[in-house]
Amino acid sequence: MTANPRITFIGAGSTVFMKNIVGDVLQRPALSGATIALMDINPQRLEESAVVVRKIASTLDAKARVETYTDQKKALQGADFVVVAFQIGGYDPCTITDFDVPKRYGLRQTIADTLGVGGIMRGLRTVPHLWKICEDMLAICPNAILLQYVNPMAINTWAITAKYPAIKQVGLCHSVQGTAMELAHDLDIPYEEIRYRAAGINHMAFYLKFEHRQADGSYRDLYPDLVRGYREGRAPKPGWNPRCPNKVRYEMLTRLGYFVTESSEHFAEYTPYFIKEGREDLIETFGIPLDEYPKRCIEQIARWKSQAEEYRTADRIEVSQSKEYASEIINSVWTGEPSVIYGNVRNNGCITSLPADCAAEVPCLVDASGIQPTYIGELPPQLTALMRTNINVQELTVKALLTENREHIYHAAMMDPHTAAELDLDQIWHLVDDLLAAHGEWLPEWARGEAKQRVA
Repeated sequence: MTANPRITFIGAGSTVFMKNIVGDVLQRPALSGATIALMDINPQRLEESAVVVRKIASTLDAKARVETYTDQKKALQGADFVVVAFQIGGYDPCTITDFDVPKRYGLRQTIADTLGVGGIMRGLRTVPHLWKICEDMLAICPNAILLQYVNPMAINTWAITAKYPAIKQVGLCHSVQGTAMELAHDLDIPYEEIRYRAAGINHMAFYLKFEHRQADGSYRDLYPDLVRGYREGRAPKPGWNPRCPNKVRYEMLTRLGYFVTESSEHFAEYTPYFIKEGREDLIETFGIPLDEYPKRCIEQIARWKSQAEEYRTADRIEVSQSKEYASEIINSVWTGEPSVIYGNVRNNGCITSLPADCAAEVPCLVDASGIQPTYIGELPPQLTALMRTNINVQELTVKALLTENREHIYHAAMMDPHTAAELDLDQIWHLVDDLLAAHGEWLPEWARGEAKQRVA
């Protein structure tokens, strides 16, 4: 081990995200001399990111070294940590396709990057590229830790652990800590006084405990306050996105007894209850933000044009700590200083009521020994049942990828809760045909080809 870690970013052209992680890393004394290796296939975005990192390092007076690469293998040489953040196919054409083609069948979506037909297609586009990174890591930096920030998180994590079990990896999301902060805001309680424990699958983990520390050191259950606040119209409070009032999760809290860690716009399309043909009353009552992800993409693209110019001309780039886990993990592994994060890993019995090989999101201890998932045990049966409906889709998508069996793509779509609630079998088959044809070369070769008719 050298005195300073080497951190490789694959997909470093995701400048805003990369800026947050690098800013977090360089604010930690033990990591401020790190070598930051930036890799992207887009030379312009790569150069923009390098400018940002150098200015952050200068602003923080960090001794970091910055290198840029368009060659993945060269970027991975000597890496201690590999941070991955990319979107295969981008907004145009792939996200547009994931929304426009299903709409022809009357299937409306909100985010479409994790589950549903959009999530399935994104998984098919993404996993082969993640597998290539794993293959290169095993050849070049087999002891490095892969910090994976790509959606569909659960499908990706499952597929990596299934094909490359030797890779040390964790899937990372900010939904657990981010939602806890939102709920603290709804309750007018300082986040630092909240204690919680969550578990499940990515984007469908639940707070098994959500408590407030009292003056005498005891803890008070906050679930009655959350339910009461929702019933009385005091919660949820307005958030960062006026298009999504966050009512879906509160409504599900009243039905399940637990609060889910991912946003209402996501949760609305993971279940069959909220987006229904001819039920505009549901869309209005719960504030379902249809086509939310394309709107965000358009806004982000427009915002980035002005932001890139600001970064280019700025002498200094000030950063504050983000809520991402990456720097915490790197710091703990590098220094031995322990921390607890929420990570997506192979379940391996951590949650006994879910399949052993699925990707579970659980608390993990991190120290010099690496990332160590903690035991949860059995979840409440209603939570397990709901998660299984999503795990079915994840499992079939991963099976399709592992076996290169196109039939499992159709099976995955057939099992998706929202898709199955809206479309009949023939519509599902034709929709998958159309999506595979529309995505074409963005998909692995085995997934393309002639329309798949049902077995006679």
